[in-house]
Amino acid sequence: MRASAQSRFWILVSLVAVSGFSQGMLLPLLAIILEQNGVSSSVNGLHATALYIGVLIASPFMEKPMRKFGFKPIIVLGGLLVFVSLALFPLWDALWFWFILRVLIGIGDNMLHFGTQTWITTTSSKESRGRDIAFYGLFFGVGFTLGPLMTRLLSINEALPFLLSALLSMLVWSMLIVVRNKWPEEDVNTSHGTSSFKRFIQTGRIAWVALLPAFGYGFLEATLHGIFPIYGLRIGHEVGTLSLIIPCFAAGSVISQIPLGILSDRFGRRSILIMVLSAGSVCFFLATFFETSTLGLFVLFTLAGIFVGSLFSLSISYLADILPRSLLPTGNIMTGVAFSIGSITGPYLGGLFIQFLPGISFFYVIVFMLLSVLVATIYKKNPVMV
Repeated sequence: MRASAQSRFWILVSLVAVSGFSQGMLLPLLAIILEQNGVSSSVNGLHATALYIGVLIASPFMEKPMRKFGFKPIIVLGGLLVFVSLALFPLWDALWFWFILRVLIGIGDNMLHFGTQTWITTTSSKESRGRDIAFYGLFFGVGFTLGPLMTRLLSINEALPFLLSALLSMLVWSMLIVVRNKWPEEDVNTSHGTSSFKRFIQTGRIAWVALLPAFGYGFLEATLHGIFPIYGLRIGHEVGTLSLIIPCFAAGSVISQIPLGILSDRFGRRSILIMVLSAGSVCFFLATFFETSTLGLFVLFTLAGIFVGSLFSLSISYLADILPRSLLPTGNIMTGVAFSIGSITGPYLGGLFIQFLPGISFFYVIVFMLLSVLVATIYKKNPVMV
């Protein structure tokens, strides 16, 4: 039995949900474990970048295999890497071993996201693209929201969150059995006359502004999940409290993914991006005044998620508007690279910030990043859509 196009879509976004769950669990879980083991915040933040180093390692090598073998083999191999690596965490409690496993999960996640993103964007019409990618972001956000709750299982057994996440990933991954493989679109220029390097240059020249929201989301996601738990512990919050505050950002994104996707179909991605980046900057600026208030952080994290928790899906939709379909695989790789650069930059800068500037709120780092993306988005006028 083979899945219909609609069933395939829901299987693909279910895979994204499980990926979001594992990422949402892994960042705060390891941050808390390492902090409780006495690892410095800068080393903790650097360790958190391993996931995104894996994304960067895999990125240059995925486009040609996808064009040759299709979407499904890339997704299958990526999912396999993720759940096997998760299951190996309890095997050995060593900083370098966990770093390697994080890198492998980053490689697997990138393969999974690259395959699903390209499959969805190349099979969606322009009129429904924002909505379809919003569902992609919604499912990732749901997973990401639930992931940090697994930190509460540390009080039972340190291995339990890793093993449960690995089992869940394997179960959803097995649904790919009923999905028929498909290949990305080709044209003469892309297939024969243009090298991969030239496609990257061409894509960057056309769509650099559409990559910035993906960078911003990576920065936010990794910083809030990898560094805020450390900062929160140091300013007096309990682990249980943090495990509930952190998911509020992803929960906010769940609320707004579909409405923002539909609004972006109607009013344009750039207009919606300017609105959400402005509102998100205000939310995190207010967080500098309410960072010791549990209620204040609950409210502001939720509001921030409502506004800027959809940056990644808006980035993908904006990119798909701008690029010809033959360049979408390259564009999706570059979206992953932009996301990864943001995800590496965020935890490391955040870790350095709270280590060397302990008297200043680390939320200022996030405000500065969002304002930078906002200025660039305002500066760059809409290119000609395709």
